Amino acid sequence: MVAQGWPSQYDGVMLQGFYWDSYADTKWTNLESQADEMAEFFNLIWVPNSAYANATSNNMGYHPVYWFNHKSAFGTEDQLRSMIATFKAKDVGIIEDVVINHRASVNSNWLNFPAETYKGVEYQLTAADICKDDESKDNGYNPTGARDTGEPWGGARDLDHTSENVQKNVMAYEDFLLNDLGYVGFRYDFVKGFAAKYVGLYNTTARPQFSVGECWDGSKSVVTNWINGTKVDGVIQSAAFDFPLKYYINDAFTQGKWSRLNSACLANDNNYKRYAVTFVDNHDSGRFGESPLYDNIEAANAFILTMPGTPCVWLGHWKSYKATIKKLITIRKAAGIHNESNILAKSSSAEGYVLNVEGTKGNLLLLLGTATAPTDGYQLALEGKNFKLYASGNIDLSALDGMGEDPVFTVPPFCKVGDGEICAFFEVPTTYSNIKCWAWNDHCNFTTGKWPGSTCSLLGIHKGNRVYKWSWNGKAYKPNTVTEMTPEGTPAMIIFNNGGNDKQTANLTFVNGGYYAEQGTLRAIVGSATGIGNVTTMLIKDNGAWYDLHGRRLPGEPTKKGVYIHQGKKVLK
Repeated sequence: MVAQGWPSQYDGVMLQGFYWDSYADTKWTNLESQADEMAEFFNLIWVPNSAYANATSNNMGYHPVYWFNHKSAFGTEDQLRSMIATFKAKDVGIIEDVVINHRASVNSNWLNFPAETYKGVEYQLTAADICKDDESKDNGYNPTGARDTGEPWGGARDLDHTSENVQKNVMAYEDFLLNDLGYVGFRYDFVKGFAAKYVGLYNTTARPQFSVGECWDGSKSVVTNWINGTKVDGVIQSAAFDFPLKYYINDAFTQGKWSRLNSACLANDNNYKRYAVTFVDNHDSGRFGESPLYDNIEAANAFILTMPGTPCVWLGHWKSYKATIKKLITIRKAAGIHNESNILAKSSSAEGYVLNVEGTKGNLLLLLGTATAPTDGYQLALEGKNFKLYASGNIDLSALDGMGEDPVFTVPPFCKVGDGEICAFFEVPTTYSNIKCWAWNDHCNFTTGKWPGSTCSLLGIHKGNRVYKWSWNGKAYKPNTVTEMTPEGTPAMIIFNNGGNDKQTANLTFVNGGYYAEQGTLRAIVGSATGIGNVTTMLIKDNGAWYDLHGRRLPGEPTKKGVYIHQGKKVLK
């Protein structure tokens, strides 16, 4: 199959089969055990980079050391092959997270890359394959490649894609992924890091069935320029994630700016919707938590699963709202919506948003917020918080019968908030053992003033997970000091961590009595000792903040060279 970016009129749905630190959930054996269920609803599953990262502890794989050794934090290579083969037998393709912008070296030696053999040929990178403006030059090393063709990456060595040796290594690596391991396509990481034309070169050589780039930018023109940059002989060679639409979803559901859903993005453009991979959240946006959707997650997924483009559901949402997402996918497929479906009508008002999309088997009508529209000729297919989805009367919805409902989330009864108490609750990941809390606002710190903050108290076990509580002791500290001061206000942000920098949540909006689930999402608000309040939609008003690549909020604009997160984008300093 000749690589041409993404199949035309593709009606599949993709699952991102991981979130940050999802080592247990994303083990190859665990994913394989769910193949029967997942194959009913998903056509593609995007998994983490499976190459060996030379780490003695868990590692998400974004700084791979080896390209032909696929023992990782998620399992052995044999387990990986078994998982891929099991899904393939059920007509589900596995998408590899391909990291070729940069590469780590053996044993932290900056320019020491392993020699590997594939099909009897040895492949190895040298200092001549590293961009000469890579930061290793400032640390006693001598990279001699050409200048970087994109944005530098501060965490590993930037590969010089003008190098014939780099190209030879990448082409062999991708051949191995597709024709040996059995992947069907690639999700290219950090594509701003090198010129788009090299994705075109690699794809026309490797011939993946599916290719999507992480061109992380809120500007449609930046993303479409990247897509066009992959062209070979005038033909686009890769799709891209619809980051502009992701930010419009945040604005619509957290601020009521429904008209933003009409703004320029891939899925709204007839010339690019084929190449739009739409999403509500992913491993990065869910981790950094810049615009939490909270109880609008089901409605936001209803939107992407009604729109043209190829929707990519996040594992975190699948786990929490499985019954609803199953029904939304079933309705989409019953209507025959595909990545080039025609939008018949769309409109916004102060009350919400109306979307009408034409499928090959019938039409879908989605009402978001409290919007209304004539529904003559339509049947109500599904409704939930802030959405109603209608299907034209000719569509057979019998497959929805017996699918059940998502269980109503209930906070364990041992979670209590006393009168006047300022506190928060955290359902702890299995990898955490020393639970600390760090809470602050622009004026002061509420948790000792010294990282990693105050010790949390174990309350009990809820559905197999430990639940901890942080309660403020009334003391406040000047920012970045341990000097006590008179408190000013209440916390604005909160982090739960494992006693240091190795494991921590995103910078989360603090809500008094908030019950934060394993992935850092606010699931409920515990009332004043007697009950549970409703979760309210809110926006973190913190767009001027800077974050490092671990999701930690910095005290101000960084001065050290590196890659940071600012206003929803990766930024090079």
